[in-house]
Amino acid sequence: MTQTQALPDLARGRSLPRHERIVEMLAGKGVVEVAALAEELGVSTVTIRADLDALEKRRLIRRIRGGAMALRPARFERPADLPSQSFSAEKERIADLAASQVRDGETVILDAGTTTLAIAQALPRTLTDVVVVTNGLDIAIALQGHAGVTVIVTGGRLKRGGRNAHSNSLISPFGATLLQEINADVAFLCCAGVDAVRGFTNGNWEEAEVKKAMMASARRVVFVADHGKIGHVGSARIAPLEQADLLITDQGAAAADIQALEAAGVQVTIA
Repeated sequence: MTQTQALPDLARGRSLPRHERIVEMLAGKGVVEVAALAEELGVSTVTIRADLDALEKRRLIRRIRGGAMALRPARFERPADLPSQSFSAEKERIADLAASQVRDGETVILDAGTTTLAIAQALPRTLTDVVVVTNGLDIAIALQGHAGVTVIVTGGRLKRGGRNAHSNSLISPFGATLLQEINADVAFLCCAGVDAVRGFTNGNWEEAEVKKAMMASARRVVFVADHGKIGHVGSARIAPLEQADLLITDQGAAAADIQALEAAGVQVTIA
């Protein structure tokens, strides 16, 4: 079966061959920029934007700022290299804003993830007497040289594979046991998707259970998510929007999406 034959929705919609090629490229790469599509297909960026609008209306792709993202099934977890290649600048801005909210003497939970790792790296070196509780071994290692931070690792089984395979996250069994004994000031959590109806979701059920335990252990809950995750729905529900105190995202998020999220009950801050 060819790739074109594997796209019956496109055939029924009488798509242009260019549309089929766009969907094929996204299936292979996950995310593609408008400029790259225009160069590959030999058309203008105006034409590509019109193509992407048409494909999004048919629910075959998802538009993001400057390009498009492949639609994935609910259990999809973004490859480890996709966030770092496509959203690194956004993650750094989100992390800087989140890290600036940490105060001396606080107990902070950092969920395993690329954005929370960036938060750990962005914590001001002037902080003192801060305790960081994390299920991310990369986060623990990143903080070992911070004189003002004491690191506590949750324990649990080492998760392998999936999105950000290098984060070495700890999950069940025992992934949430220590968290029952923690009273944290704030928890910074990652997620695979943020949706106005479905709330915060993830592609891995075991990770979602740890995230729920982190929320229960914290006085304040802050989710951090780049704009590529807004509108995506994972198979594992973490929490409805109103259970978070804040969502920090980036300027690539569409204004209509932000309004829908705020109307659904979560405060949104743009980094």
